[in-house]
Amino acid sequence: QVHLVESGGGLVQPGGSLRLSCAASGSILSIVVMHWYRQAPGKQRELVAAIPSGGSIDYADSVKGRFTASRDNAKNTVYLQMNSLKPEDTADYYCNACVGTVVVQECDSWGQGTQVTVSA
Repeated sequence: QVHLVESGGGLVQPGGSLRLSCAASGSILSIVVMHWYRQAPGKQRELVAAIPSGGSIDYADSVKGRFTASRDNAKNTVYLQMNSLKPEDTADYYCNACVGTVVVQECDSWGQGTQVTVSA
């Protein structure tokens, strides 16, 4: 099992920045890929970024050029740096971890979520 704890959400004005953190504990050596998702009120959960253990990071088209995901293996933490925030970025942001192998994964580990509100 992997335990995930997000932090860093809050209220920010349009054009502002926030950095989200997701600290992992437990069976971290079995993590193959971590994700950032978001869910806005009344909308489906949306994949924001995929951070594999090896390889390049993928982003949703809606955040490319504005959001940057990264990981600090020494701290077992992944980050989501969000710049040039827009009101449509308002959502609950969740961290997710997939364990297993590249071929077979279980993606059942979720954090509690952190709220991001972009408003003037």
